[in-house]
Amino acid sequence: MNDKTVKILYWIATGLVALVYLGGGIFYISAHQMVVGMYENLLHYPSYIIWPLAILKIIAAVIILWRPSTFLSDFAYAAMFWHLLLAASAHISVGDPGWPPAAVSWVLLIVSFALQNRVRGKKSPYAPGGAPASA
Repeated sequence: MNDKTVKILYWIATGLVALVYLGGGIFYISAHQMVVGMYENLLHYPSYIIWPLAILKIIAAVIILWRPSTFLSDFAYAAMFWHLLLAASAHISVGDPGWPPAAVSWVLLIVSFALQNRVRGKKSPYAPGGAPASA
């Protein structure tokens, strides 16, 4: 792929993942009671994790867009990777058909992570094309 195509693909994938996370965080805050019902009745999760998760979703989205440091960015990518994987599996395990958004976002996150070093100035040592971490 040429550089222009990679750049477009990266920003589409990253923008969509950030939109999912920003939207999710805002939804968790604005429709808190509805989310509590979903967490407790459908997923059988405790409701006390909703507020921290809402805040962390917003922070993670900002970090992958802004990229203040590669450490924080890589940490956000890792957290989002596991969160999306676990979110899809939680919905599947209770028979809820709400798993496709998490699965699609997971694929987009992988695309974003894999292309980040070809687009961003600050290179991640863990993504393809990154400099090896110094010992």
